Amino acid sequence: MLSVSVVVPIFNEFDNIPRLYERLNETLPALGREYEILFVDDGSHDGSVEALQALAAADARVKVVRFRRNYGQTAAMQAGLEMASGDVIVTIDGDLQNDPSDIGMMLAKIDEGYDLVHGWRKQRQDAFLNRRLPSLIANWIISKTTRFPIHDLGCTLKAIRREIAQDLELYGEMHRFIPILAHWRGARCVEVVTQHHPRQFGQTKYGLSRTLRVILDLITVKYMLDYFASPMKLFGMLGFGCSLLSLLSGLAVIAMKLGLGVDMTGNPLLLLAVFSMLVCVQFFSLGLLGEVSARLYFSRQGRQHFTVRERLNFDSPDAPARRQARAA
Repeated sequence: MLSVSVVVPIFNEFDNIPRLYERLNETLPALGREYEILFVDDGSHDGSVEALQALAAADARVKVVRFRRNYGQTAAMQAGLEMASGDVIVTIDGDLQNDPSDIGMMLAKIDEGYDLVHGWRKQRQDAFLNRRLPSLIANWIISKTTRFPIHDLGCTLKAIRREIAQDLELYGEMHRFIPILAHWRGARCVEVVTQHHPRQFGQTKYGLSRTLRVILDLITVKYMLDYFASPMKLFGMLGFGCSLLSLLSGLAVIAMKLGLGVDMTGNPLLLLAVFSMLVCVQFFSLGLLGEVSARLYFSRQGRQHFTVRERLNFDSPDAPARRQARAA
């Protein structure tokens, strides 16, 4: 059976850590799989570090990664995904609002052939005005913008195949876009209803202040989904639009000069034609620079803008013998 790594980002969750460990220690052994629990401390200063050190000393299956300072949940998630060793990586919040008992159900979906299973907190136990309402609006906007059907991008509880998880590059607030980024890379994703509990200890780290950052990251994700491999498709279209506007403005200026005798130097359409042409050149320049940057990214990183799900007969031990036999 596939082994499991549970990744838990931690920031000032001293009261929740032992309770979460106890819940995980009840759930994971019953699954009959090899497992590890990887806590990523994101610069806690409330005693969480000492609590994690005590767990690691008592249980060899508990691994701890400590940041030098607070970098944010996305960085903690990225570190956990990179350092996990299990075949399937499960991410879960450290505040006990996600229920570890849902892990078995999500792993069953992975066994069915899915690459990523993400939770939907259908009965979310949070304040409506400052948590649930902004989340509903944001999820609707993101779903419509990216054309990815999803109800709850903010749910941390996910199960991801390791090869998919370690192919992701997360920064900013992009941990919430993991299903969309994985789907972009060809992963088969499914959303399942999960349990959600009210926070009992500690304080939430989320609020309305993150809304703007999420919107900015959505713009980035939309660009990556549609134009990352070929930026000229975006900037070239904008450039052609500006060139058309410049051409029409120039023709209008000439027609007004010849037909009505309007002074060209004082005609605002002349300024519009010149300005549009300058913007056109800038858009085409951005497109060319983007194309060069994309090619440098793929060549230097050894990456491709496609992913391969399966290879047949590539690593077979008798493949060289078969090729020699065909050649003879």
